[in-house]
Amino acid sequence: MKRVAILSDTHGMLRPEVKKELEQADYILHAGDINKQEIVDEMAQYAPLAIVRGNNDKEWAEHLPMTDTVTIEGVTFFLVHNKKDIPKELSGVDVIVYGHSHKYEQKEEDGVLRLNPGSCGRRRFDLEITMSRMFIENGTYRVEKVLIPHEKKIK
Repeated sequence: MKRVAILSDTHGMLRPEVKKELEQADYILHAGDINKQEIVDEMAQYAPLAIVRGNNDKEWAEHLPMTDTVTIEGVTFFLVHNKKDIPKELSGVDVIVYGHSHKYEQKEEDGVLRLNPGSCGRRRFDLEITMSRMFIENGTYRVEKVLIPHEKKIK
């Protein structure tokens, strides 16, 4: 069984709880808005990494692809930052991973899992801080939402 850490919108930070998830991963998928090369370098120390460029990934990230397709243990993933950029015709894909909205979303549509792991970087508005973990074995998968504890705003 392979463990995949799926994250997006880290915006220049890796929280300690996120690093613990990355340490246990066999693969890491990141759907963009990384913001710094140092974050890419750190993630690459944990496991093989597939990443795409987000709208906040500027000059330093010009070499990153806007989309990527990767297959892990028989499960094929399509990565893109913004779900509006998902092609209308997309075949041979089991899971579409996207980010941008900072909101966790997990839904199956026409036999394809659409997964936004949310944001596990800086907190935006009153949104949860989340990522996903997936377990893959023999071409089947099980996905879990990972809720990252965070500081409460004082009103």
